[in-house]
Amino acid sequence: MADTLSALRILMASHTPPLDALVVPSEDYHQSEYVSARDKRREFVSGFTGSTGLALVTQTEALLWTDGRYFLQAIQQLSDPWKLMRMGEDPPVDLWMADNLPADAAVGVDPWCVSVNTSQIWIRAFSKKEQKLVQTTTNLVDEVWKNRPPPEINPVMIHPLEYTGRSVEDKLKTLRTKLSQEKAHGLIVTGLDEVAWLYNIRGSDVSYSPVVHAFAIVTLNSAFFYVDKRKVSDEVRLYMERNGIEVRDYSAVITDVSLLASNQLNLSSFVKGSEVKANVEVELSSIDIAGSNGTKVESQSSDLIWVDPAQCCYALYSKLNSDKVLLQQSPLALEKALKNSVELDGLKKAHIRDGVAVVQYLVWLDKQLQETYGASGYFLEGDGVRKPKPSDSKKLTEVSVSDKLEAFRASKEHFRGLSFPTISSVGSNAAIIHYGPKTETCAELDPESIYLFDSGAQYLDGTTDITRTVHFGLPSAHEKACYTAVLKGHIALGNARFPNGTNGHSLDILARVPLWKYGLDYRHGTGHGIGSFLNVHEGPHLISFRPQAQNVPLQASMTVTDEPGYYEDGAFGIRLENVLVVKDADTKFNFGDKGYLSFEHITWAPYQRKLINISLLTFEELNWVNTYHSQCRDILAPYLDESEKLWLNKATEPITA
Repeated sequence: MADTLSALRILMASHTPPLDALVVPSEDYHQSEYVSARDKRREFVSGFTGSTGLALVTQTEALLWTDGRYFLQAIQQLSDPWKLMRMGEDPPVDLWMADNLPADAAVGVDPWCVSVNTSQIWIRAFSKKEQKLVQTTTNLVDEVWKNRPPPEINPVMIHPLEYTGRSVEDKLKTLRTKLSQEKAHGLIVTGLDEVAWLYNIRGSDVSYSPVVHAFAIVTLNSAFFYVDKRKVSDEVRLYMERNGIEVRDYSAVITDVSLLASNQLNLSSFVKGSEVKANVEVELSSIDIAGSNGTKVESQSSDLIWVDPAQCCYALYSKLNSDKVLLQQSPLALEKALKNSVELDGLKKAHIRDGVAVVQYLVWLDKQLQETYGASGYFLEGDGVRKPKPSDSKKLTEVSVSDKLEAFRASKEHFRGLSFPTISSVGSNAAIIHYGPKTETCAELDPESIYLFDSGAQYLDGTTDITRTVHFGLPSAHEKACYTAVLKGHIALGNARFPNGTNGHSLDILARVPLWKYGLDYRHGTGHGIGSFLNVHEGPHLISFRPQAQNVPLQASMTVTDEPGYYEDGAFGIRLENVLVVKDADTKFNFGDKGYLSFEHITWAPYQRKLINISLLTFEELNWVNTYHSQCRDILAPYLDESEKLWLNKATEPITA
């Protein structure tokens, strides 16, 4: 790390102008949460592997900002001279730079790796001392990263209508209507999941996320797909042509954004000649689309370019006339979040298969811990009968058991991989919220410690994410009280009924109140959207204490997770997570004619009876657990063998007070 910092500082000093500081974000050119190996620049520089964070290198200091999910992990991974800056506790990076860097300081950043929103926040902060944000022409980290992984050439795949439920033609038609309503003549699509969703394609350019490194531009009469053409087969090229989409080189997007700004971006004559272009290839001056209020909106007034400031990189934005830019959340974000009936059906089926895999895993793990370690097991509370330490070939580690869980999932129909790296954590490791076990350093399972596993999969018809916390020995009264408080919060949120217009910021408290009663809490949000064979973390909505959770209200047909937790540093961690679907609620009254919403659970796996302090549950909560367990039995049993059914029956027996 020291050699890397020294090399960066030499480049910073020789840069024109010389840089007082260099920002190294986590994001790639598309502001992605999860990035490919060659885009993990912040990880390369700092050694910190969490998915969220920002590194700042000055001539004398090296600082790393990350959020509460990763505080413990960052402490473990950062070496001297790195300093951890805790988001929400320490000054944010913009204020730190403004206050601690000298007047007239030059702060460098690769403009492809920072969003419009973030860059504008920094520029405003810098104005106080006439500091300046400098767009580097090359990425300085890439220049010192000698063994940077090469780009992977993975094929673009067409995602069939049987899974998407909507055609590209229909999506483009809806998008163009929105463009016209907003008096915009084009949208720059930069989010990888939005490009994939809009064009009904998938890929494998980013681990765990079935996306393609690509941009898109859609205008009132044209559509473009910017990608490494080596990834595009003849079948995909023909598919794009039939949908009126021109395939262009990935690097051409910067030039075409400039052309878009001057209203000179046109389809090639080859694509124009396609017979299926007739319904979209219309002269701009003749477009006449109904506005949202039923009035006609003439295209001559459509002179804005729509850019999502949270997703579009500063490099592309800099090519536009700021007076002609509509800085607004992408219209695709909400469209993608509102699942159609085909997507919802696929998600439910995917979660059934996933639930079967999780139960099979628990059955296997229960048996292995009893046979190998003499554990009392999933059902019995006791110390068990200690057995001699197993040989290396037989011992169970956080990695070896998570590999077994993946194998159970891989045996299921439509499986295409995991949706994120499995969090398989025992004892104190479970207190690291986004712990990532490594083969060389992971812990061996301990029957006398809590085991938390947070995992998910990508299936052709849906994406899954589930967390369960279990104990195969004798849990302490404190562990049981904490687990029960988390369960109560999980139930409270999942059973909520709320009026239309309610956002996730308002609902977040429901999951925390049972913990607050004991002076407990957790440092992460409570829920995020789930993609349909797309990103496991999907916006624009979320359930969280963070201010951005106020931006978008929950709506029927959205998906969202319900995942409260509690983490005791150095001891244990607890989290329970189900995926929910937002649906219309059947309420007795309808105050204000707003309409009311509720949640439907689509995740199926039991909660561990022996970790629940029954005396802390209300009658309603106990009844809910029993009802949910009964549903688990009915839904999963048809896919299990006899021994697995017996285990599930026992795990879901009615609990009495």
